[in-house]
Amino acid sequence: MTAVRTAPYEVRQASPVLGAEIVGVDLAGGVDDTTAEALREDFWKHKVLVFRGQDLSPDAHVRAVQIFDEPFDHPQWLYRHEDNRLVYTFNLEKAGAASAWHVGGTWRNPPFNIESLTYQVVPEVGGHTLWADLQAAYDGLSEPFKELLESVSAVYSAYPGDGTYDRPAVTETVEHPVVRTHRHTGRKGLFISSHALRLTGIGQAEGEALLPFLVAHASSPNYTVSFGWKPGDFVLWDNLATWHYAVNDYDGPRVYRKVIGG
Repeated sequence: MTAVRTAPYEVRQASPVLGAEIVGVDLAGGVDDTTAEALREDFWKHKVLVFRGQDLSPDAHVRAVQIFDEPFDHPQWLYRHEDNRLVYTFNLEKAGAASAWHVGGTWRNPPFNIESLTYQVVPEVGGHTLWADLQAAYDGLSEPFKELLESVSAVYSAYPGDGTYDRPAVTETVEHPVVRTHRHTGRKGLFISSHALRLTGIGQAEGEALLPFLVAHASSPNYTVSFGWKPGDFVLWDNLATWHYAVNDYDGPRVYRKVIGG
């Protein structure tokens, strides 16, 4: 990791493309306005921020997300923390549907701005999470291909989920353009998830050829970063500039909490 000083804390960049660890911030104790503004700037720059050993309570987890965006109250989530309804709980033996490249909240328009996790129980070996930079992936395309994608959208199920991996048959759908401009930085990036049903704006055969290419291109190792976890770690990521993959290579429980922003 490359250490960069950013008052009043340290930023340890995890890769040349995206991801950084923040050292010297106690999120449980709250941060002042200067620190909050600096954190937001680093978040838009690095897209994935990791804070080690924070041991955030459910309420502190929500306050940490509020530095960056307003928490989202999911309409159907079954597993909410008893101390705060904005905190969603997970107790898994395997990563399940998260073990695929995906973006959160594609069932709604707009999708989530931010997702975050705090870890309580993690496997001794394995259980890393990967992120890929969808803006860097867009930059890696040719100009004619970028021009084509400006008129293409992806179709997703409009079912919001309930915290389980059981999904009903698709009855309603929502579309998202596969190129979006970031609301804070103005930078263009791909916006794609592996559970996209199809592409629109081009012919069916063209879409069937193009969708697998976009998924493969955007998940290239050239655009990715990997983080492993210990209990107490907190991670926050830009859901509109990255997608992620929970590696399903571990045995035993994996317990964590999620708070969504936007």
